Order: sequence, then structure tokens, then C-alpha cells
Amino acid sequence: MIVDVTTPSIVLVVVMGVLVATGVYLLLERSLTRVLIGVALVGNGVNLLILTMGGAAGAPPLVGASGEPMSDPLPQALVLTAIVITLGFTAFILAMAYRSWQLHGHDEVQDDVEDRRIARRAERGELDARSDEAAANAALEAAQVRDETEDDVENLHRNGPTEGGKR
Repeated sequence: MIVDVTTPSIVLVVVMGVLVATGVYLLLERSLTRVLIGVALVGNGVNLLILTMGGAAGAPPLVGASGEPMSDPLPQALVLTAIVITLGFTAFILAMAYRSWQLHGHDEVQDDVEDRRIARRAERGELDARSDEAAANAALEAAQVRDETEDDVENLHRNGPTEGGKR
């Protein structure tokens, strides 16, 4: 029986899919601990995907080596970089969860009060009139503001360049 080493096994593909799907599900939760686990699962699933797409293992990619098929070093470098980034992101989320636990006694993400207020106003239709008014006010304010760079250019032409910012 001839086995094609360039095709990944179905078990590996299913494991990658389960890792990514479970990770995405956990990322959508409100608990920072679950988000942390979701980030780790998505990171591991994507790392497996990158390594699988890199092809079958071969000889080390050394210059001047024999004519054996070599493994591609790029996926390995990408996965190593992704591991470091995932570790940093995991540490950041862990610090946020710990601080949230210290302050509130739980690690659930709180709703932003301003976002809730804007959502209620949008449901009632109050937001459209105010946004048109704000755009008109912004245009008036922009017309009244003077350009400070014009003064700098005039001073430069009048006084000449300065050395090291001093006269």
C-alpha cells in the first residue's frame, strides 16, 4: 500500500477543526478565563494548520547538504513566532482576568454604559438627528480653526533655518 505523505491524515484535520471551533466558541464568552482558553486553543489549532500545510518532514534545510528532499523552514519559523505572540497575548489576558477578579470578584467582561446608552438612543431613533447636527458643527469648527503650520512655514522663510532647534 502506497501512502502519500503530502496529504494530512483525517484525524489531524478533525483535531485542527475541533481546536479552532472550540476556541472560537470560547472567545465569544463573557468570562475572561474562557477567553484565555479560547485564545490558546485557536493558537494551537492554527499552529497545527501551518505545520500541516508546510508539507511532510524531510532532511534539515542546510546549505550544501545532499540532494534529499528538505523540509520547508518557513512554516516552522511562522509557528515559532505565533507561539511567542500567543504566549504574550495569553499573559495579557491572564493579567486582565486577575485584575478583574481583584476589583470585582469575578472575571466577566462588563458592559460599557456609554455603548448601552447609544444603543438605546439608536433604537428610539434619536441618534440620526444628532449625528447630522454634529457633522454640521464639525464643519463649522473646522472652518474656524487656523492652520498653525502656515505660521511655522512663514517663520522659517522669514528667519531662516535654525541649527539644532536653537537660535
